[in-house]
Amino acid sequence: MTLTGETALITGASRGIGAAVAQAFARAGANLVLLARTTADVERVAAATRALGVKSLALAADVSRPQEVEGAVVAALEEFGRIDVLVNCAGIYGPIGLLSENDMQAWAETIQINLVGTALCLHAVLPKMMAQRKGVVINFSGGGAVAPLPRFSAYAASKAAVVRLTETVAEEVKEFNIRINAIAPGAVNTHLLDQVLAAGEGAGTEFYRKAKEQKEKGGTPPELAAELAVFLASPVAAGITGRLISAVWDDWKSLPQRAQQLDGTALFTMRRIDGRQFTEVE
Repeated sequence: MTLTGETALITGASRGIGAAVAQAFARAGANLVLLARTTADVERVAAATRALGVKSLALAADVSRPQEVEGAVVAALEEFGRIDVLVNCAGIYGPIGLLSENDMQAWAETIQINLVGTALCLHAVLPKMMAQRKGVVINFSGGGAVAPLPRFSAYAASKAAVVRLTETVAEEVKEFNIRINAIAPGAVNTHLLDQVLAAGEGAGTEFYRKAKEQKEKGGTPPELAAELAVFLASPVAAGITGRLISAVWDDWKSLPQRAQQLDGTALFTMRRIDGRQFTEVE
């Protein structure tokens, strides 16, 4: 699954899953443009990837701000001349607790970063990919995308929307040889887990208990999602688009052999379990 000669722009690259994705892409040979809000943190990750023999540009940018996203894309193009892969890892939990008690400004900020930030990056990068008639986008799902996640309503709503955004825009750009998929990374021990632990029972008794257990046992390695991201970005995954794929539960390595089977089906998408669509006409 080589990405030699490709250029990948990765948001949220300063820690957690984003940093793991950056390392995995560097090992696969891709040159990198790494975005995060804190310069020192993202530069640290960039330095580690350069040690693997690739070029790596570290940029401070907030994905919720259109001008900063556009500026980062311009800088990436000035440095490398093209963007072949976009990985949207940036995201926050937002307010934890009952919706009726949430700070709604913080709630809206979560949507702005997780959903609008992803859309802004797509908006800035897709025209370049369409012009070169080639590209891959990888978005990240999360808890609440396909099942209720009480006390995390902003996060859950934003991640469900990211999955449907993935499915929708994948159809829009398919004719340009651009693939867009979403990854469900599993229960990874990131700074988001620390926020749950800090919230205590405010996160819900059962969710808090599971969070403590996850912290003790180590959770899902972020490298698993990073490996899936490399797979989806590589030519091996040609024909796979508009899908939500679990890094933990899905046999994703077999998907290339099933690409034709997937086309035109609801497999690996957000749908009613009975397959019915509300747009159907009786």
